[in-house]
Amino acid sequence: MNTRSTVAVAPGRGITFASWTLRILAAVAFLTAGSAKLAAAPMMVAVFDQIGIGQWFRVVTGVLEVVGALALLIRPTAGLAGLMLSVTMAFGVLTHLLLIGGSPVPALALLLITAAVAWLERRRIAHTLRPLRRVWA
Repeated sequence: MNTRSTVAVAPGRGITFASWTLRILAAVAFLTAGSAKLAAAPMMVAVFDQIGIGQWFRVVTGVLEVVGALALLIRPTAGLAGLMLSVTMAFGVLTHLLLIGGSPVPALALLLITAAVAWLERRRIAHTLRPLRRVWA
C-alpha cells in the first residue's frame, strides 16, 4: 500500500472525533425528518402540498434523507453522504426562503453540519472518486 493513499483516508484523532460527532448528530436529524416524510406525517404532507410539486417529491426527499443518514454512519460513504445532504439542505433553505416561508434556520443548520462532514471527509471523497477520474480522462 502506498503512503499517499494511506494518508488520504487516515485523518487525525481530532478530525475523526469531530466527523463522528457531526455525523451522528446529522444522522439522527435526517432519520427523524426522513422517516416523518416517508410515514406521510400530516405536517410533511402539508409542507409538500405548499411546495406544489406533488407528494412524490416528499417520498423522494424522505428516501434521500434516510439513505443519506445511514450512509453518514458508514465511514467510506460518510463524505459523499454529507455532500449529498448538504445539497439537499441548500434546496431546503431556498424552498423556505422562496416558496413556503417559515424559518430556514433548521435547514441551514443541517446544511452547515453536513457541509462540515463533507469537508472533514474530503480526502476520503477524493480517494473514493479517484477511479472515476481514469474513466473520464
